[in-house]
Amino acid sequence: MYGKNSSGVGSPPLIDADRKLVTVISGGKYAEAAMAGRMFYSANSVMVLTSTTLNTTFLGLGLCNPTGSGKNVIVHEFGWAMIVAAAAGLVLALATTTDSGFANSATCPIVNCRNGYATSVCYTDEDATIVAPTIVKVVSQATTAATTTMQPRPQVLDLGGSIILAPGRAIVTDTTTAMAADSVQFSFLWEEVDA
Repeated sequence: MYGKNSSGVGSPPLIDADRKLVTVISGGKYAEAAMAGRMFYSANSVMVLTSTTLNTTFLGLGLCNPTGSGKNVIVHEFGWAMIVAAAAGLVLALATTTDSGFANSATCPIVNCRNGYATSVCYTDEDATIVAPTIVKVVSQATTAATTTMQPRPQVLDLGGSIILAPGRAIVTDTTTAMAADSVQFSFLWEEVDA
């Protein structure tokens, strides 16, 4: 009996000491994709501003799968951390849009989860003029309470691959009220597979 590994190479199945077939890949749920070089992450390297909700002059963090990339982008995780109180209560969400207006920004570099292994087809950007964003996932909220009253902490949302960006699509952060100070950082973790 033979099977194929993730590279398509034929190999015998793995059997443990009790001669039972091993069917679970060890190392965590993303280990196989990371080892294959399909997983990437990006985060703002400094605190950023945000724009008001559904603003076409976007500020925050955006992940773009450009037209012609030949890949589908499976978004697995979204992370955020806020260090100051919001100027007004706000809702944090994720919105999708087209790839129009995006460029690769040096202040939110893309890194392969298998560091140094492969280059992403995607762009990440902290500000762009985008087209008609649509909210697809409400994530959290922030209040005007002082940080000594409410201790915000970094949060990571497991999206479970529920947002897929085809070539020509992008996802951006969205806040109902602009964060007026450089006070928030965001991150995305995604996988790139052939379209």
